Amino acid sequence: MAVYDLEEQEQIAALRSWWKQYGGWATGVLLMVALACLGWYGWQSYLKTQNAEASRVFLVLQQASAQQDTGRVKQAAGELVNQYPRSQFAALGALLAATTLEAAGDAKSAEAQLSWVADNGKDAVRGVARLRLAGVQMDEKDYDAALKTLSESAPPGFAARFDAARGDVYVAQGKLPEARASYDAALKNLDGNAKDVTANSEFAGSEPGQLLRRLVVEKRDALTTVAAGK
Repeated sequence: MAVYDLEEQEQIAALRSWWKQYGGWATGVLLMVALACLGWYGWQSYLKTQNAEASRVFLVLQQASAQQDTGRVKQAAGELVNQYPRSQFAALGALLAATTLEAAGDAKSAEAQLSWVADNGKDAVRGVARLRLAGVQMDEKDYDAALKTLSESAPPGFAARFDAARGDVYVAQGKLPEARASYDAALKNLDGNAKDVTANSEFAGSEPGQLLRRLVVEKRDALTTVAAGK
């Protein structure tokens, strides 16, 4: 039998008293921490499995797109957005499906795919989807819908592109003053004179940014010719 001195006995008594008072609470905290850890690892494992399954469906979508099999494209894209909406492949798959369907002349289905990405995508992907969606709506002569698509705050780096796209919509509507104002706003962003300088500086200095600037200048200057001819 173990023999404890007086000091050890006092420590044991104090420990027993503490455990009696706080033991249940401490056990509950430890249990919650353990469950949280298990939940986190379980969630990571779930996401890994989801991404693996989503990548398999995305490959099917790519193959169907290459073969211009619009039926399989719709089926695979629908599976991605319905079963794996958190996966990175869902938005990419919807964009690919939209391209395939638009090329096949199915503008409405393409619009549905782009609308999903516009609502659920992240940052740059969402910005691309909204620009493409507005383009499809313009082709369908649904100008009000196109302006609505472009009316929300642009994702970082997309302000100038959204301004330019709005200018195109206004030109299609014959609203030349509004078009000029939109083109001017795009140039201010690209030239670094607007509030969104930080968001647009990287794009503005790139080759696509310089190309967009030249196109916007040409479109804005063309408005003067159009107005003079009226």
